[in-house]
Amino acid sequence: MKTTDDVLSTVPAPAGSDVRVEPVRYDHEGTALLGVLAKDHAVSGPRPAVLVIHDWHGVNEHVEARVTMLARLGYVAFGADVYGEGVRPGDDTAGQVAGSYYQDLPLFRARLTAGLDRLREDPDVDHSRIVVMGYCFGGSGAIELARTGADLVGAVSFHGGLIVHEPSDASAIRARLLVLTGGADPMVPDTKVAEWQDEMRAVPSVDWQVLTYSGAMHAFAVPGTDAPDHGAQYQERADRRSWQALRVFLAEVFDEEPTIA
Repeated sequence: MKTTDDVLSTVPAPAGSDVRVEPVRYDHEGTALLGVLAKDHAVSGPRPAVLVIHDWHGVNEHVEARVTMLARLGYVAFGADVYGEGVRPGDDTAGQVAGSYYQDLPLFRARLTAGLDRLREDPDVDHSRIVVMGYCFGGSGAIELARTGADLVGAVSFHGGLIVHEPSDASAIRARLLVLTGGADPMVPDTKVAEWQDEMRAVPSVDWQVLTYSGAMHAFAVPGTDAPDHGAQYQERADRRSWQALRVFLAEVFDEEPTIA
């Protein structure tokens, strides 16, 4: 099974680049937050940016790898912290911590917005070209941030839970949406995907697409995940294909020439 380092190596640093990953402390209403920012310091001037939302374990080596990969592609990438500095739950408590935010969506959205605001503070960010993406818990978060009407050009969910809202607030979405889901994910079954699509269909102005990967369980793009009895397992094929789909999507919404690597 691939490790986080193996995945990171699939996007090599360009010759002459100076990509650095640095911790960033910021705040939300008195709660200290600790994210990670990656960008190429060999390049100057505003460029497209990607806000990355962590899974239920919080900001960790997987988030650092993904922001590094994005920075190597030429973007400013910020791994936001929803939980708070020092809150990095293990498998035994991660569900409870993540669940507290699913049960308090206003707080969840506020923490996501705080991360977006911190990303916007970076002088190298082109404010007109920002995308949010996330994994599992963070995939849900990416769509929730889009539902606030945030000024984003795109939102990408990797095996995220698809929360259907009643009444719907989909009309507030301004970002184009890309949902990458597993065909064997018991946490996001076909019925849930269909319900979410029906909510989106009711608002023709929303630009959305769903890609489903056969045999892929929950957390298919998180290296090291191996809990098939609980419906979660890394799948190299789905990870590779979903990253390619992300590359194409970013090129489209950022108005760039598409390249695949």
